[in-house]
Amino acid sequence: MVAQLVRLRLTLLGNLLKRSAWQIVGFALAALYGASILLVMVGGLFVLSIDDASTAQAVVVAGGSVAVLGWWLLPLVTFGVDSSLDPRKLALLPIHRRDLLLGLAAAGVVGIPGIVTTIASFSSLVVWRSSPLALLVAVGAVVLAVATCVVGSRALTTAVAPLRATRRFREVSGLLGAAVVGLAILFGNRLVDAAADGASSMSEGSLDAVADVLAWTPFGAAWGVPSAVVAGQPLVALGRTVVAVATLVALVALWRWALERTLTGSAAQATSRRLSGLGHFARFSGTPTGAVAARCLTYWRRDPRYLGTLVVLPFFPLGLGIWASLSDQGWWVLLLLAPLTAFSMGWAISADVSYDSTAFWMHVVSGVHGRADRLGRAIAVSVLAVPVMVVYLLGATWYLDRWDTLPAVAGVTAGTYLTGLGVSSVVSARFVYPVPKHGEGAFATPQGSTMSTMAIQTGGALVLSVLCLPHVALGIAAVVTGSAALGWATLVVGVALGTTLLVVGVRTGSRLFEARSAGLMEQVTALA
Repeated sequence: MVAQLVRLRLTLLGNLLKRSAWQIVGFALAALYGASILLVMVGGLFVLSIDDASTAQAVVVAGGSVAVLGWWLLPLVTFGVDSSLDPRKLALLPIHRRDLLLGLAAAGVVGIPGIVTTIASFSSLVVWRSSPLALLVAVGAVVLAVATCVVGSRALTTAVAPLRATRRFREVSGLLGAAVVGLAILFGNRLVDAAADGASSMSEGSLDAVADVLAWTPFGAAWGVPSAVVAGQPLVALGRTVVAVATLVALVALWRWALERTLTGSAAQATSRRLSGLGHFARFSGTPTGAVAARCLTYWRRDPRYLGTLVVLPFFPLGLGIWASLSDQGWWVLLLLAPLTAFSMGWAISADVSYDSTAFWMHVVSGVHGRADRLGRAIAVSVLAVPVMVVYLLGATWYLDRWDTLPAVAGVTAGTYLTGLGVSSVVSARFVYPVPKHGEGAFATPQGSTMSTMAIQTGGALVLSVLCLPHVALGIAAVVTGSAALGWATLVVGVALGTTLLVVGVRTGSRLFEARSAGLMEQVTALA
């Protein structure tokens, strides 16, 4: 059955080329482009493996990780995957699910991307030719890596297929693509700056460090197994193999589940059951504060303008990691992960009333107390922000093995986040300005909003930065000097000062909200 599906894929491809001469021209150009990429990659790896084997090994891990990420992410944000073998067309045929998965996976390699990836992956074996054992291990690792590419691509696209037609998915995809482009620009700018200085700042050590990190991730583990064998680290090789195999098993399970859902049509039933419930309103207390928190959390989950803030968070560690690897600042900059997230998420609700637009009338006519409104919005964003900050805080200190900095960084994070919530509670009740309308993307720019938005956002961010200076200064001193006493002092000052400013901000914002609710309604209506 697997061979039959592959032959069917080849037949469909041949029929496609027979439709018009332009199809043949396009296929030929794509094949030529793929061949040129292969020539450059294979030639470059061969030459580099002769001149500097260690760097060549790091390049294989880094480049292979990028290839896996490309297979996983690009179909989600661009064109999807080839649908000539649509599983729904095969639903009525007596094909075992295992055979269907294997056949679709094998057919996924048939095509220019699959062929180029497969040849390039096996060409990387030239890097490990100095070690027979590593070369033998690399053969299996390459097969595992290619399978991870194809299965991961199919699994993720099949899983999100019901969402691809929705506006929210298109908005998130656009934001994700914009974030990737931004990181690519950052990477390119750093290389250009290094070239202008006459020497590349991406040293061999930094490239090895990046490759070592990627070799423990799901998209780089398979590529990192041979390098561990060459380095004489059998336990490391075993650990990376476990990560790679577990990744493939998880992707197969995800693909099987998504394929079953597609073939049985259970996605619509699950969506119907989900929509029939009360959603977040059933998870919060039946109080005004709980109602506001549930409504705002629904916005955070569905509104593209709020999703624009969330989609950037996963790129903080990648951006800081790239910056650390390309500069001489060292990996200590990863300690900024949690504080940067705290600043971003604490300030994120500063335009909440503006984003409410005419829906703000519910708060006015229902007589919601100002304190309930302010606290509800702060609780909603905290449900999402606090877990991310905890993961970034513990992850950075664990990776750097700098547990001595945990109290100081935790103090800076807590103080910054609580202070941000307090300042945002005042700003959103005092200032209303043009923002992207409901249904628009996060990067849409309303007419006449540039100066007012810039002034309010810049002024508020400056105030927030000034209020954070005490615990930030203490935290910097604690990390630089390594003083445990200063670290714990930072934690105490950060929590105490942040809590005080949050209370003051909520109270001030509450008074402003109650005194100006009618005026706020007039302003948001005029801007709608």
